[in-house]
Amino acid sequence: MNIKEKFGFEVKERQQQKGYSIDYLANISNIDRTYISDIEKGKRNVSIEIIEKILSALDTDFGAFFNNKIFK
Repeated sequence: MNIKEKFGFEVKERQQQKGYSIDYLANISNIDRTYISDIEKGKRNVSIEIIEKILSALDTDFGAFFNNKIFK
């Protein structure tokens, strides 16, 4: 699994844990739904600004998000 796939997998996991639909996550992060879908599939190179928007919407920070076994 490459880093884009790992990031997308973790976004989707946390989204589901929060009970957020992809549409809701898109709305609260101000990111297009199809863009988030592509991120979750590991198809996008994500900028630091997009990462920040997603993590804020998921109510987490960089340290907590990336201190996960999937990234080690």
